[in-house]
Amino acid sequence: MRLGLNRINGLDRFLTSWKSEDDPGTGDYFYKMNPIGSPQVSLYKGSTLYWRSDPWPWKTSSSAAASVSSLLYYDFVNNKDEVSYAYFLDDPSIISRLVVDNSGLLQNLMWNDGDLQWKEFWSAPKYRCDNYGHCGSNGKCVPDSDDNSYKFECTCLPGYEPKSPKDWYHRDGSGGCVKKQLGFSMCGNGEGFVKVTRLKGPDSFNAVWMDMSMSSSECEQACLSNCSCTAFTSMNIDGKGTCCLAWYGELMDILENTYERWDLHVRVDAMELATYARKSKGFLGPKRRMAVIILSVSVPLFLVSLIAYMWLMKRKTKVKRNLQNQSLFFIGTKDSLEGNELEDNGRHPDLSIFDLSRIVSATDNFSPSNRLGQGGFGSVFKGQLPNGQLIAVKRLSKSSGQGIEEFKNEVTLIVKLQHRNLVKIFGCCIQEEEKMLIYEYMPNKSLDSFIFDPTRSSFLNWKKRFEIIIGIARGILYLHQDSRLRIIHRDLKTSNVLLDGEMNPKISDFGIARIFKGDQFQDKTNRVVGTYGYMSPEYVVFGKFSTKSDVFSFGVILLEIVSGKKNNCSYQEHTSLTLIGHVWELWKEDKALDIIDSSLNESFVSLEVLRCIQIGLLCVQEGAMDRPTMLAVLLMLSSETTLPSPKQPAFIFRKTGNDLGSITGEGFYSINDVTITEFEAR
Repeated sequence: MRLGLNRINGLDRFLTSWKSEDDPGTGDYFYKMNPIGSPQVSLYKGSTLYWRSDPWPWKTSSSAAASVSSLLYYDFVNNKDEVSYAYFLDDPSIISRLVVDNSGLLQNLMWNDGDLQWKEFWSAPKYRCDNYGHCGSNGKCVPDSDDNSYKFECTCLPGYEPKSPKDWYHRDGSGGCVKKQLGFSMCGNGEGFVKVTRLKGPDSFNAVWMDMSMSSSECEQACLSNCSCTAFTSMNIDGKGTCCLAWYGELMDILENTYERWDLHVRVDAMELATYARKSKGFLGPKRRMAVIILSVSVPLFLVSLIAYMWLMKRKTKVKRNLQNQSLFFIGTKDSLEGNELEDNGRHPDLSIFDLSRIVSATDNFSPSNRLGQGGFGSVFKGQLPNGQLIAVKRLSKSSGQGIEEFKNEVTLIVKLQHRNLVKIFGCCIQEEEKMLIYEYMPNKSLDSFIFDPTRSSFLNWKKRFEIIIGIARGILYLHQDSRLRIIHRDLKTSNVLLDGEMNPKISDFGIARIFKGDQFQDKTNRVVGTYGYMSPEYVVFGKFSTKSDVFSFGVILLEIVSGKKNNCSYQEHTSLTLIGHVWELWKEDKALDIIDSSLNESFVSLEVLRCIQIGLLCVQEGAMDRPTMLAVLLMLSSETTLPSPKQPAFIFRKTGNDLGSITGEGFYSINDVTITEFEAR
């Protein structure tokens, strides 16, 4: 079998554990391909990364694995359509299988004809250093051996020191390491690289293949010329020549092992470089040695000037540093969208960090003529990069209800999700007081700009509207079931469905989305956020949300697409005050087709529209358990199976007389737009 991701339809093939030794239900552990950066296969416990392999091209991480690698060969595919691998044994007499145990152990088992049973040939994780991020960022884990078992297994990479010496004294290295010279710039100040050998390659989530035909010296210069580049490796790949892989940002999950063949060149400042030069005679060339001598004199003068400057700019620097610390989560290369980087060259697109000046230039200083829309978060602007690439810039206003957590949440989720019906994110910008997200440009803006606009709604005939409905359903199903993480969007609405040049729908805005772990299906919050008219009753009233909350929102969107009317608009000429209530009244009277958008004329198929209306009503039923799953919804939309009868939807309001507030009668009532409650004695 092949393990990996189909980039066209979003199908992801991976291994999952059983719940227990005798329960074959889906367990907490799964082993899958991670296509970000240089592909690597990873073991997860829920949404937590538990263990991972080397980045591709894969090396070995133990003597047993080295023995296995001599018996098999990999068939690795990484192009615009898929990223996957399979392995084959050279000896047909050997029977092997790979399993994920319910305890979280990845095992390579081989059949022993003598004992007539499976024997473990290799497994991971087995040791402390195998656990992901055991020594934190910029730290290196050295496995115990007979002669150093008393030593702490964590050390820092060259140019770094423990972030918390106290924790390291207590043998806890999870906090990782930080630069020794925090205030010293490593951009054009004589910095260089120190070679660290025999490593398990760092996590490649922030790595980029710079070139598949670049010498080691060219790779070094390319990394040195980019101030965001923190390390590189140059290696020979069979059939491809010498290749260059560079990392941008923190280096995670590094393991030293005599069986590894990764040599990592870590970027260090001039002072650290001089220290290593003294330790390793001949490490520096004549020109660089001269540069170090000059810098050893000029650096102290520079530091004095820097301290004076930092004292004057202390307040401003503190704010900026806080924002930059927040931005460490978003790692990428500033230049990855320049030149031809957006072309599909078989590499997964990487998240990029943009300079504020570049965004200002691309949007013509956020010109009003480039404004695409505005919401509670701020504004969205159209931009164009120097290479002609069009982008959409979501600029959070200072008064926005979205803070850094929502900002990070959105980037975290979107960069991990790959589906044709989800919007693609290119990068972000956190500089000074600005927080911006950079997306692929959607020329047709959002769905609501069509269906609620009398002059533009006619551009969407019934066939196209039905295709949009199917596309939205597929995107939500991917979030709920087919992606590695179970995502609850919590803010699905027509304005968060964007349309590309061919009017294909793409779900956007994951700022308040939530990740569900393992077999979790429901959660509760004290902070109800979202958009009234699209939120389910259990979420509005009790703060409870689940996949069925998104199903409710989808039902509202479906009815809005059919009718061309907003759910949260009043229907003063009818007894119900919402679109849901209006459709329900017409459905009970067998007049549901009366709700169809008049701009559709006769382009629709009556039975198909009625089926969609019935599915919409099934999705907005008051009881969450009564609503179908998104898988069932997609099956109902794509087939002609008999549909159940919908129960009364949520939020059915009625007018009494001419005044909604004049509800009369005996007893006490709570009157609002959400609930009507009567007190009754027990």
